[in-house]
Amino acid sequence: MQPLRGVTVVALEQAIAAPYASRQLADLGARVIKVERPGTGDFARAYDTRVRGLSSHFVWVNRNKESLTLDFKDPRGLELLRRLIADADVFLQNLAPGAAERAGLGARELRAAHPELIVCDISGYGTPGPYADRKAYDLLVQSEAGLLSVTGTPDDMAKAGIPVSDVAAGMYAYSSILGALLERGRTGRGTYLDVSMLEATVEWLGFPLYYSFDGGRPPPRAGASHATIYPYGPFTAGDGKVVMTAVQNEREWQGFCAGFLDRPELAGHPHYATNADRNAHREELGGLIAARFAELTAAEAVALLDAVPVANARVNTLAEVWDHPQLAAARGRLHEVPTPAGPVPALAPPGPTGDAPRMEAVPALGEHTRAVLGGLGLSEEDIDALTVDGVV
Repeated sequence: MQPLRGVTVVALEQAIAAPYASRQLADLGARVIKVERPGTGDFARAYDTRVRGLSSHFVWVNRNKESLTLDFKDPRGLELLRRLIADADVFLQNLAPGAAERAGLGARELRAAHPELIVCDISGYGTPGPYADRKAYDLLVQSEAGLLSVTGTPDDMAKAGIPVSDVAAGMYAYSSILGALLERGRTGRGTYLDVSMLEATVEWLGFPLYYSFDGGRPPPRAGASHATIYPYGPFTAGDGKVVMTAVQNEREWQGFCAGFLDRPELAGHPHYATNADRNAHREELGGLIAARFAELTAAEAVALLDAVPVANARVNTLAEVWDHPQLAAARGRLHEVPTPAGPVPALAPPGPTGDAPRMEAVPALGEHTRAVLGGLGLSEEDIDALTVDGVV
């Protein structure tokens, strides 16, 4: 399914947030022209070398795109970029605060020239406001959003293991652009989208925010366990393997007591009858549950939990995820994408099924420069001259 075929996105992007948004658009068929610095490109290309010499971050968020190297600080490069934007449906950027405006690529100026253009800025904190000019990286935004205050153990805070603020902002940019394209289809007019990493992350913090509403005590940092639902977290079986277990309601709790703990009388115990009770007495209840797990191997525990049934899961390593039977065999979600270092596995876009997904190459730096500029009418001699001058 490629409903965005025919849509052109010019992306002045770097790192994760904007590239993640534009990759979602590219996965659905949009033509994404990724504008990069001549010589070095998107700095995420150099984050690491874990994918056959390529950056894991870059490979993740840049398939299905065209790479154009262009120095838009040079007047010739800026003019070429403006010509590309004039023919685009979407202009997406996440440069440092104010950089696009200083280059003459601010939303007000672009939309005045092209009323049908959808302009999407991704920044740390949005504009206006006292934080508008602050640089923002994922961990810093996780901190400002309060995510670190509810993540980790009672003794130590912890960042999320993925760049969650970048991903949140990228997904809201993606969904907002889809909405803007639908709106433009009705009105013929584009719009301006101002996506803030802070606002995207705080939106995902809705439960702890409301839990601590009006001066209430916030949920504690509970490690790998749920902060306010119990039992919901890891338990170690007698063979040393960990089983993640989740009891979500009173019906499941009654089944868990009878079918797994073999102690049905605990279901109505005044310390454990409701989730609030269990959460308040989680230390003593945790000791009872841990003792039962210690009597069983992980396989035996899972079999009993499945029979109740009570939801449970393996605690997989990343190596095990690559071979996850639900992804690879049952659902056929693992494909391959070409890269400058050869083909690598990649997960198909979540959602669409049936038709083969778009799984095209992760581009080499500047791989499409000549083709893109040729599409603007430049001759090979023109492009050669720009190359010599370092403009492309």
